[in-house]
Amino acid sequence: MIIFGTRGYIYQLAMLTLVCGNCGNPAAHALRKAVTKFTLFFIPLFPISTKFRTQCTFCGLQQQITKEQAEGLLAQPVAQQSYGQPQPGQMQGQNPYQQ
Repeated sequence: MIIFGTRGYIYQLAMLTLVCGNCGNPAAHALRKAVTKFTLFFIPLFPISTKFRTQCTFCGLQQQITKEQAEGLLAQPVAQQSYGQPQPGQMQGQNPYQQ
């Protein structure tokens, strides 16, 4: 008796801040890779299909994207925000809203 089948694996590649096409909010989006593998005797052997998806954490919308789009999103530089540090043009110890 030979036991074979498929099994799905989901890998989270990144969390990106994007503007959602559904709700219009700039929210975190999970970039995930879904891989379906052929299994023989419960051992995954080779991938059958690979799909890339983004999911908005605000409204839950999932969108399927191509491999090239996923690679482009991963290649974008991450915006560095420093919380608690003065921004350029602000002086430390002064309230920027006072005149």
